[in-house]
Amino acid sequence: MRNRVRQAVEEALARCAADGALEEAAPPDGHQISVPKHEAHGDFSSNIALVLASRMGKKPREIAELIAQRLEASQLFSKVEVAGPGFINMFVRSEVWQEAIKRIVAAGSAYGCSNAGGGVKVLVEFVSANPTGPLHVGHGRGAAVGDSLARILRAAGYDVTTEYYVNDAGNQMRTLGLSVFLRYRELLGETVDFPDHCYQGEYIKEIAASILEEEGERLRGLGEEAAVAFCTDRAVEEILAGIKADLDSFDVGFDNWFSERTLHASGKVEQALEELKAAGHLYEQDGALWFRSTAFGDEKDRVVRRSNGDLTYFAADIAYHKDKLDRGFELLVDIWGADHHGYVPRVKAAISALGGRPQSLHVLLVQLVNLMEAGEKKAMSTRAGEFVTLKAVLDEVGRDAARFIFLTRKCDSHLDFDLDLARQQSQENPVYYVQYAHARLCSVFRKAREQGVSMKPVDEIDTSLLKEKEEMEILQKLDSFPFVVAESAKALEPHRISFYLTELAAMLHGYYTKFRFISGDAELTQARLLLAQGARQVVQNGLHLLGVSAPETM
Repeated sequence: MRNRVRQAVEEALARCAADGALEEAAPPDGHQISVPKHEAHGDFSSNIALVLASRMGKKPREIAELIAQRLEASQLFSKVEVAGPGFINMFVRSEVWQEAIKRIVAAGSAYGCSNAGGGVKVLVEFVSANPTGPLHVGHGRGAAVGDSLARILRAAGYDVTTEYYVNDAGNQMRTLGLSVFLRYRELLGETVDFPDHCYQGEYIKEIAASILEEEGERLRGLGEEAAVAFCTDRAVEEILAGIKADLDSFDVGFDNWFSERTLHASGKVEQALEELKAAGHLYEQDGALWFRSTAFGDEKDRVVRRSNGDLTYFAADIAYHKDKLDRGFELLVDIWGADHHGYVPRVKAAISALGGRPQSLHVLLVQLVNLMEAGEKKAMSTRAGEFVTLKAVLDEVGRDAARFIFLTRKCDSHLDFDLDLARQQSQENPVYYVQYAHARLCSVFRKAREQGVSMKPVDEIDTSLLKEKEEMEILQKLDSFPFVVAESAKALEPHRISFYLTELAAMLHGYYTKFRFISGDAELTQARLLLAQGARQVVQNGLHLLGVSAPETM
């Protein structure tokens, strides 16, 4: 409806130009169609007159009056008013809202989809947890955000690829391999001094035990470096397999799994550095190689090769983002932990230095999750082994509750995840509240079948019978779903969908308790069944975008 209103306003402007009332027909860039906060101000409001006033040299209200006069002839509106300094407030005819439900039902599972993204190629890189341990609950939030965002972007017409960047190179990998090798030696009866910087979790002991079972004492004769390298490879293989299994249980998949090692092996890291060097963006100081990132707005220059010859993680990240751009992606969405906020300027600087557009990179920072149970916060430390795994959370509350709760707040806000609440089957549990609205609507159709009531063809249903205030509000809410999806994609904010569904569920629960869908009035029953079908479809489509199921019974 918002698009139809925008079109009507812009056509009215064109008519003003055609009959000489105004000298310009082109709609201005700043033209917005908004929903007024107060019902008395109409269904939609346009600021077109205020934007045009400065360039036309006329008073905004004068322009607004001229456009409003042309809008009054439209079959879309029951009333058009000019308010304040020059806003145009429009009231959509009831029958237009009522007929919209037929369009929603006809669209089915495609309702909410649009071409707003125009096919822009997007790479969404998320989770990308180091393969040094199982995924914890914080990784789960990033997984929910990334996967849901990818679904929303696809629905909004973007060409989306999802990717997991496997950090399988560098010192952390040797530390992982050393941790496993030391536990392996302990299992052979040796007394081992286990350093604090090594990984402490039980999973390290489990990997060491599996190596001992398969290899026996063979690693003793390899020498430490070879043994640590073997343990590193085995640990990465087993941990990645566990990560993939956990993500699969979470209904999160990736189009690509990109290994950091392949960047080094292919020479792409050195190639990226050579390109920066040729452009004059690298310099040597104190035996190290530096990237002149301050020239692109970073607070200080960054080391890409240390004085001992080792490449930094940042060097690999430069090559990785160059590779993303080389693959033709126009929008790069990186989803990182909030502790990486200082990393954003240097990566944008690298993209600029490589000739890319820094604004093509959008980094979403995912804040910590405080996992609560019985009013107490659980500890989270991967290296110390004191953390709650994503798998444990899924085993406790299930995929649907976990995904929805992770998406109940903007990702850069702290989130308290209450396990006790997530287990409840009550209206206090946000996912239960929305899913129950869907299940209730499904029950309407079961009752209809039991009573021998079947829906007529959609075109034969009289939607003008949907006259109640609550019905009109639901119709307007359902109509706004495609706009919410498109705006959620544009803002890269998947939590907007969970907010929308919660608001819609509240309307549906209120309606369900106040009105009867099936009554002695056969025609009214048909109209309300159509409303129920459209609402059920929208809830189902919205839940799908969040990766949450839409149960028919609860």
